[in-house]
Amino acid sequence: MPSAYAQQAPAAPAPAAATVDPENILHLDLSTGGRVSILMNPTVAPGHVERIKTLTRRGFYNGIIFHRVIEGFMAQTGDPTGTGTGDSDLPDLKAEFNAMPHLRGTVSMARTNDPDSANSQFFILFQPNFGLDKKYTGFGRVIAGMPYVDAIARGEPPANPDKIVQASIGADNVPPPDFAALARPDVTAPPPPPPPPTN
Repeated sequence: MPSAYAQQAPAAPAPAAATVDPENILHLDLSTGGRVSILMNPTVAPGHVERIKTLTRRGFYNGIIFHRVIEGFMAQTGDPTGTGTGDSDLPDLKAEFNAMPHLRGTVSMARTNDPDSANSQFFILFQPNFGLDKKYTGFGRVIAGMPYVDAIARGEPPANPDKIVQASIGADNVPPPDFAALARPDVTAPPPPPPPPTN
């Protein structure tokens, strides 16, 4: 993937709610504490959108970490090994490079130097990067929950990586997890000892 080249530009406005088909909404419930909603565009990348739907409905993305997160650039996920070298058991996809601009919040498929090597990994841009246009298959963009993307731990890999707790398709009406419960430690620390008596 090319080096980060951030350009300051506003994110595209979210579409009107009436135009959103829940079959093309990808929800990512993140360990950063909330739900990210992504509007996928099957018109420009039908094969890639179908792949994301298939893997999501299999539960493939549940528990997968963000293994490559670069400040000012993007957060990458979708590798079940967490190393950046893994993919799903499905065949790689033919490139569907399109005119979708790589704005802040754009979701695009990761690949090797081979244009036809996208499989299950994808990345979400923190900032615009127009150098990726027509070189990577953009298939959607964040329409809600971008602060939870911004909060993903940085690193290649991060020391304490964040993860996709649960991924779902909007039409399936999967409720978000209890984020408050996820944030609580498994073991509650004992209360501090009482202060010594004073005279």
